[in-house]
Order: sequence, then structure tokens, then C-alpha cells
Amino acid sequence: MKKFGTYCGWSAALLLLSALPGFAASITGTVKGPDGKPQMGIFVVAENSQNKMTVTVLSDAQGNYHINDLPAATYSVQISAVGYKSDPHDHMQLTADQKLSCDFALQAAPVRWTDLTTYQITQLLPKTDKHDLSMRYQEPYFNTCMTSCHSLQHRVAPLSHDKDGWKVLIQYMSNTIMGGEGGGRMTDEKADDFAEFLAAMFGPDSKKPASPADLPEYKKLKRTFSPEAMNIAYVEYDFPPIKGQGPWSAVEDKDGMFWIPYYGRGNEVVRLNSKTAELTRFPLPFSKTAGIHSAVPAPDGTVWFTEAALGKFGHLNPATKEIVEYQNTPLSDGKPTGTHTIRVDEQGRVWTSGGPAITRFDPVSKQFSHFDLGNTYANVVGHNGDEWFTSFVFPGPIGRVTKDGKLSKFYPPTKGKPQRLLVDENNIVWFSERGGNKLGRFDPKSEAFKEYDLPGPAASPYAIGMDRNKMIWYASHEQDTIGRFDPKTGDVIEYPYPHPEISMREFFMDSQGRMWYASSVNNKVGYWYINQ
Repeated sequence: MKKFGTYCGWSAALLLLSALPGFAASITGTVKGPDGKPQMGIFVVAENSQNKMTVTVLSDAQGNYHINDLPAATYSVQISAVGYKSDPHDHMQLTADQKLSCDFALQAAPVRWTDLTTYQITQLLPKTDKHDLSMRYQEPYFNTCMTSCHSLQHRVAPLSHDKDGWKVLIQYMSNTIMGGEGGGRMTDEKADDFAEFLAAMFGPDSKKPASPADLPEYKKLKRTFSPEAMNIAYVEYDFPPIKGQGPWSAVEDKDGMFWIPYYGRGNEVVRLNSKTAELTRFPLPFSKTAGIHSAVPAPDGTVWFTEAALGKFGHLNPATKEIVEYQNTPLSDGKPTGTHTIRVDEQGRVWTSGGPAITRFDPVSKQFSHFDLGNTYANVVGHNGDEWFTSFVFPGPIGRVTKDGKLSKFYPPTKGKPQRLLVDENNIVWFSERGGNKLGRFDPKSEAFKEYDLPGPAASPYAIGMDRNKMIWYASHEQDTIGRFDPKTGDVIEYPYPHPEISMREFFMDSQGRMWYASSVNNKVGYWYINQ
């Protein structure tokens, strides 16, 4: 079959890779630029037309790509690249053990504001008297909206409203989608200010150019990647955003199913069957925004989750679909407590971060305990029973609650706003410093910190996880990349991600060694593997 700018054909070769075990069909081909030369770094996407599952790979230095171990199905194959386009290959029938060859010839295409990384958009948007996004964490709009829910590319840049129109949307986001979560930070005065700013950027009278590529600074902000960075593949599942927002994370249970918190007003915990792409939804029995932020399966097959907007957490029995909610109790001075990230320790006790204190709940006695550390974000169980937390403010700290209930606080030298963390097999604590653009290492025995600078103008590490080869992976919130950090050498390989606004919040490794994530803005759940 031949189309303008593309070519597809069949051959009998068989390639082997363990990304999708049990399947042997594949799609390969070449990508050439408008000048006819091989083009590196172009995303090629194969979408299964039946279940909408996609596998995305990159073309290498010779312009070649390969997508291996695909199940027999009908596929759409297309490219995804900023500044380029090419005709897709639709309705491609792929049968077992067959290899489909699809070539792409690129044509130039406009660069859109929606194509940019978060860092690029902060640097290229015009400044106003009150706002300068290039200041990032010193900028009120950036610090209120762009560090948590979303940036500008998906939910702002495609629209055009005057000040009144933007204010309606801002208040809807704050009051309905977020359910007022955040202690009333979005005052009427702040909503007015932000609406005026958005109207200047994305309104009928905006002075910005139609394409950011028209700005001389754009070329300076384009990043390049190594040939080794082309050896990655992303397997993604659609998560239809029925009530706005999207999935927050994905973690495997003992039966190989993946559990996903549906945030905002989604009010659901969702189970994914990764073999069939089937989603099973377990909704809360009310419509008020709960803000389900975190969900983790327990060893007994039940699932615990937080309701961040309500200061509650819930317990789901998937077999009966019964949900029991628990309201976090206030502190001794009456101050309400919160719920953010949830974990279950080896004794079956439930821990939640968020609000003015850490919370521990005993499901047997129904007793609550609180520990004096506010603004906590990440929450993980150490291998010796200690519980570890980050406090997501610039001074930190990293917090530890031992098995006997003693709280200690440890302050990283950079004070780079620690966000997520993990504990390795030696009980060394690794954490992402979102504002400091670093990875941190803390040894509880010596109480010594070590920090590692990460590449890029805004490394902004958010999600963090360790794979079975003991490599540490992190998601760059502003650069739309994932990075692989080698703890032995300090070397980093950066890999591009195929969508703007990466919005990955947590990484969980499954029983097969695959690192799972959710991209809330892109409404995707998936994992990656090294495609060699």
C-alpha cells in the first residue's frame, strides 16, 4: 500500500524482544526528513484499533525504527514530532508472526504553543507588568497552578477568552474540579489577577505570535538527545476522562491488576487489566469532589485511597465493591488534618501524608496518631519498618517515623523542595528536589546527604523510582523527559516523552520489572522499556 510521503509493505522476518511476551509480530521502517536524509528522534506510534493501546518508539541515527512483539490486530501507524507531519498508515492488518514495514517521509509543519514543554512556554510567553513566567517558582501563577494540576499547553493554549471568560474557568477549576482543596488559596482577587494574565496571553487581543517558532529564542530552547536515548519504547493505555482531570498513578496488585486513582471530581478508583486494556471503575457513592489523589493495593487484595479534597481516606473491597471511608481526625488544637499520599506498612497500618501533620491509622483498633511534620507529600515504607516522608516546601525536610513512633527531621543542604522519594535495598533514601533540580541521597546511619545535579535548564524532577537493575528513574516535570540516573557513576541519560506536559507523579515497578506511570494531563497510563 502506498500513500503520499509513506510506504508500507510485508516481509517474513521475526524479531524478538520481551516487551510484550508471547507475541512475535512487528512493525519496522525508516523515517526521512524533508531533505530526504534519515531523521533521528521522530516518535512512531502504533495504535491497536481495537483497544486503543499504543506502542511508541523513536527513530535512530540512521532513521530506522522497530516496534516488536505486537499482538495480531488492526493498527494505525503514524509519526508524532514537533514541526513535522506525515501521512498515517491506517487500517493495517497485522497477523501473528508477521513483520510490517512502514516508511515515513516528513514534511514541515507549524510549531504550536500546545507543542511546547512547560519550560519552553515559561520562557517564550510575553511578560506583563505583574507576571513573568520565566521566574518560575517566584511567579505566583506558576507556583499556584503550574506546579500541581497542569501547565498551559493542554487546558489553556488551545482556548481564547477575555478576562471574564478565564475567570469563570479558573473558579470552576478551583471550586469544582479541585473541590476547594488547598485551603482557599484561590481568592477572588487572585482569580481576577490570573484571569487578566491569561487574557493577555491567550485572549482575543493577545500579542504573542501565532507560532512560538517565530520567536528568535525558540531555537535556543530546543533540546537534543543522544543516540542512546532513542532506545526507549512507551506502552500506553487510554484513560477516558469522563469527569475531567485524569489518572494519577498505576500500581500492580498481587493478581497482576493495576490500580489507578481518578483525581479531581472523577471520584473513582479504577482497575486496569493490562492484558486486555479493560478498565473497571469503582465509584464513590456521591458527586461532591473527593480528589482521589493516591491509591495502593494492600496484601489482602483490598485497596486504600485518599480523598484529598475532603481530608478522608477510603478502603475498597474489590470483591464486594464495598467502600468504607474514614475522616482524618483533627489535631489537639482543633486544626483539621489532610490526606495526600497513602501507604500500608508491614503491620497493616495505614499512613497518609498531607496537611499539618503525618497521619497513622490502625484499621484494627480504628485509632489515629499524628506526627508533627506539615506539608508532607511523598510517603514510603522502608525495609526496616521505618516510614519516610518529604515535606514539599523549599527548606524540606525529609521526615522519618520509626517503628516505635519516633519522628526525626533531616534537612537537605540545597533545600530544593523535596517531592518524591524511595528507599533502596540498603535503606538508603533517594529523593527528587523539584525546585533544586537535583536528586538527593540520604544515609540514615551516618545522617549524611549527597546531592546530584541533573541536566537541563529546568531538570525539575518529580516522580522517582528504582528499576531492577538499580537504576533510578525520574520524570522532569518541565522538560517533558524521563531520566535514568546511575547511582554508581552519577551519569544521566535523558529520554524524550511523546506528549507535551509529561505530568508523571509516581513510578511503580511491576512484577515483570516494568516501570509504570500515569500522565494525568494526557489521560494515559503506561510503562516504558528499553527497545534494543
